[in-house]
Amino acid sequence: MKDVIVVGGGLSGLVSSILLARAGLRVTLYEKNSYPFHRVCGEYISNEVIPFLENHDLFPSHLAPSSIDQLTISSASGRSFSHPLDLGGFGISRYAYDAWLAGEARKSGVQLHENCKVRGVRFLQDERLFEVESAHHGTHHASLVILAHGKRSILDQHLQRPFLANRSPYVGIKYHVKTDFPANTIALHNFTGGYCGISKIEGERYNICYLAERKLLRKYGDIPEMEKNVLYQNPMLRELFENSEFLLDNPQVINEISFSIKSPVEGNFLFAGDASGMITPLCGNGMAMGIHAAKLLTETILNHRSENKLLLEDILRSYEQQWKAHFGLRLKIGRTIQNGLFGKPFPSELAVVLGKTIKPLTRALIRQTHGEPFS
Repeated sequence: MKDVIVVGGGLSGLVSSILLARAGLRVTLYEKNSYPFHRVCGEYISNEVIPFLENHDLFPSHLAPSSIDQLTISSASGRSFSHPLDLGGFGISRYAYDAWLAGEARKSGVQLHENCKVRGVRFLQDERLFEVESAHHGTHHASLVILAHGKRSILDQHLQRPFLANRSPYVGIKYHVKTDFPANTIALHNFTGGYCGISKIEGERYNICYLAERKLLRKYGDIPEMEKNVLYQNPMLRELFENSEFLLDNPQVINEISFSIKSPVEGNFLFAGDASGMITPLCGNGMAMGIHAAKLLTETILNHRSENKLLLEDILRSYEQQWKAHFGLRLKIGRTIQNGLFGKPFPSELAVVLGKTIKPLTRALIRQTHGEPFS
């Protein structure tokens, strides 16, 4: 039997498993894919995480991430403004970073199963244990389960999570490209029905990732036609797409991205990363939040051990309180900004006008959607 089973090998799952294993717990992690692999993600991380990552030897300096300190936002018509990022961030692909973290997990003693889907999880009330059923490794038990399975999973259906009642209107699409774009800048370009981000990652590559209403894809039939008829209405996006070398054989796509309210604790289960709640991509803070949540969760677990037993109720209560204190307002503000100012012609024009004329407002919104550096 394991102390902890982690379902999902993204940033939250990997960082949690590494720290718990280093603390002496017996940890198993299940990941449905095989490393390295691509994820639909903006691949920008706020610098608020750097002290923590460096303290735990988890900052990927050897992968040469980009350094980003400037933000550009354009309206659907192509009007734009730029603003410095006080804290800044770095760009790194999930393809490279997740694979390296998986290696660090194994070095730390995590039993990591790749290409292994988890079919079901349940809490055995009488035994006070969790049971996890995987596709290739049978059924296993643990004192604690962390569900870090990402934005949407069959496990959400298995657990009948409430957010599934609200159908999501969004699709996310990602490319890696070579292009002529300032290496220190992250840009958000609006179009009718969505917005698109671009920023440099490692090497000479850039990430292009956009969120669009699914009805646009249905209307135009396929991704290239949607891009030509919708995204290209913003001249900055047209120039970007027409003057970039696309490096992936196909775009990475994820359907029904949900920004509905989720919870970090449901029943006796702990959720981390996007499984606990997804901040709107325009905030550029999802990866940092995933890492920070892993820190909070790990510290909570390690602080609630008694004679080598994990105190489940105390862990659940403490983690939920801390998660909501750190991320609840940030998620709400992100949803408000996205719904009010992005993906629509007039509101996006208003956002650019406000950004140009009221610089303190822009700075305040950025601060409200990000955290302070932590270690």
